[in-house]
Formats: sequence, C-alpha cells, structure tokens
Amino acid sequence: MSVCYAMPPVRGKLTHGAALAPLVWFKSGGAAEWLFEPADAKDLADFLYALDPSVPVMGLGLGSNMIVRDGGVLGVVVRLGKAFAQVEADGLTLKCGGGASGILVSSKARDAGIAGVEFLRSIPGTVGGFVRMNGGAYGRETKDILVECEVVLRSGDIRTLALADLGYTYRHSELPRGAIVVSATFRGMPGEPAAIQTEMDRIATAREESQPLRSRTGGSTFKNPDGHKAWALIDEAGCRGLRRGDAQVSEKHCNFLLNLGNASSADIEALGEDVRARVKEQSGVELEWEIQRVGVSR
Repeated sequence: MSVCYAMPPVRGKLTHGAALAPLVWFKSGGAAEWLFEPADAKDLADFLYALDPSVPVMGLGLGSNMIVRDGGVLGVVVRLGKAFAQVEADGLTLKCGGGASGILVSSKARDAGIAGVEFLRSIPGTVGGFVRMNGGAYGRETKDILVECEVVLRSGDIRTLALADLGYTYRHSELPRGAIVVSATFRGMPGEPAAIQTEMDRIATAREESQPLRSRTGGSTFKNPDGHKAWALIDEAGCRGLRRGDAQVSEKHCNFLLNLGNASSADIEALGEDVRARVKEQSGVELEWEIQRVGVSR
C-alpha cells in the first residue's frame, strides 16, 4: 500500500503493512496500512488529534465478527492491548477497559457477586465491540447493562457517552464514526458467585453444543429478521453445508460461515451473498449482514 501522509509520534506501537489475518477468527484477508496499538487513552487521543483528518480510522477487537477483505484496510487500524484489558468492580458496577474480553468481564463479575452479565461469557469479543454493536446473547444485550462509555473521537477528543447517547437498536449503535471505545461501565445486580458460575457454565455448554467454536469462523453471520431465526431460513433454503472453495456454511449451525483451510475473504463474502440470494428466493426474506465487512477487495 502506498503512503502519502506522515504518522504522528506515538508511545505505543505503530506498524506499517501489518498482517490482519492472524488477528481475526477467519484467518483471511489483507494487511492494515497502519496498525496502531496505543500505550493508553492519552496516547490514542494525541495520535488521532495529530493525524491527518482525511485518514480513516477503524477499531479492531478480537476480530471474531469480521471479514477483512483481501485488499486490506486503508488508513489506521487501532487495536487495544493489555493496557485496555483491565476490569474493576465497585459495588454493583464494573469499570471495564475497551480491550477486556467477555470472559474476563463475566469472571470478574462472578468474583464480585455481580449477576446479570453472565451472557458476556458467550460472546467472543471485547468491551469496545460489545458497546459498538450492542452485543448480546441468551436474551440479554449490552444496552441492558451499560451505564456509560468513554470514547476517543476521530478528532482526538475524549468524551463520556451515556446509554441514551448511543441510540441502541438490534446489533447497532449510533456511536460516532471513527470513535474508539476505551472503557465502559456496566451495572449488574446482586448475586451469589456459585449461582453466577452455574449460569456461566450453562451458557458455555449450550454454546459448545450448538456452535462450531473450534473452527475458523466469524460468529453469527446474519441478523435475525423480525419474526424469524436466520439459521432456520438458511436451512430451509438448502444452504446447510453449502460451499464456495474452502468457504462453507457450517453444518452444525447454519448461521456460521467457516474457512476450511485456504478460503479467501472474497470466497467467504461471496458465499454469504449466495446464502442471502437463496434465502430471498426461498422465503422472500432479505438477510442483513451482522458480521462487519471491512477493507477493500483485491
């Protein structure tokens, strides 16, 4: 990728042409023009303030619900590391770094006797992604537990946004474009650690039994349309096990796409479009992508 702008100085790690495939669950796709792993929120804010406003910026969590196209991602990809993976409990609230995983948040909540966040145990992502996408599972969503979040805007300004500011709908928020979630405060309810662990175990078992967790996948591919389950529509359209090269619709759970080995991101995305077309023809329902598709095609 050609570079036509200078990068501001940083205290964290800034890498040109960083491969993104190893960082996403599908293990496919191109490189980031620049990958920035900030030392802390101020490092990120200073960098974005000094960065040419025309340069696009995108946040990357665990890469569990994302297709990175084969031509890579232009501009800067921001990945929050260990400095953003802390979780602190205070009464019934949890102050969580934007890079903290759902497993860490739910485990800290259990230890502190905070119930109501067990569902995060089942979502393979980070707090930043949960906040941006209103992540949810097993009848609960981020909007049910979020008090507020702290973001660094594309301008470099640091802002605190309340739940009402995010305009949450199903798997969607009105988070400003280019904003990076650096922390969030969640609130639960009183609970006994043993009972919370039992619920976490139940969720983990149900997920293991129903989803292809040990495969190269991107999680739930399509949003559930009103009144329907996406997986059932896909199954009814005869797409279970459908392949395009090494990309396959999971036979275990039809709303998961798999990379069986050497699938390109183009193969995976095209398979998803094949599924959408077949479902539309079979049922008249137009499936909407839940997985983020980012970057440029080769």
